[in-house]
Amino acid sequence: MTDLAPNGKPIESVWDFPRPPRVERVDWRIRVVHGGETVVDAPHALRVLETSQAPAYYVSGEHIASGYLRGSEGRPTFCEWKGVAHYADVVVGDRIAARAAWTYPEPTAPFVELSGHWAFYAQAVDECWVDDERVSPNDGDFYGGWITSNVTGPFKGAPGTHLW
Repeated sequence: MTDLAPNGKPIESVWDFPRPPRVERVDWRIRVVHGGETVVDAPHALRVLETSQAPAYYVSGEHIASGYLRGSEGRPTFCEWKGVAHYADVVVGDRIAARAAWTYPEPTAPFVELSGHWAFYAQAVDECWVDDERVSPNDGDFYGGWITSNVTGPFKGAPGTHLW
């Protein structure tokens, strides 16, 4: 029998996640709130699981409220697994979360499912939720993983972990 966390989900260690990463669909409600507005309300998502990192949740663009994403200044980044990531600011009135969302417009073949999907940095916006649990952000400003009560670390991203 699998042990369950307080959120009712199986307990997972990021050290059991695969490398290279894996994409899986979850039928969990995903929400992103910024500046008092719900930017994302998705009934399901894709999550990317990679050794040492909290899961990153990707929602289809159809579940992002219109008008809250604006193309970001700055250069795209490159992921050895997923390809070239492009960024967007989350803008709600005068509240701007710079480079708070990212997408892979042309992901590599193993990650083609991510096309048309966006992920959000929990450390950049006001609130992120998986079902009824408010997530904790991944430490640092590079990894966009969301930490929930069923996911255990230690997590890559905090100072001193970059070379793990």
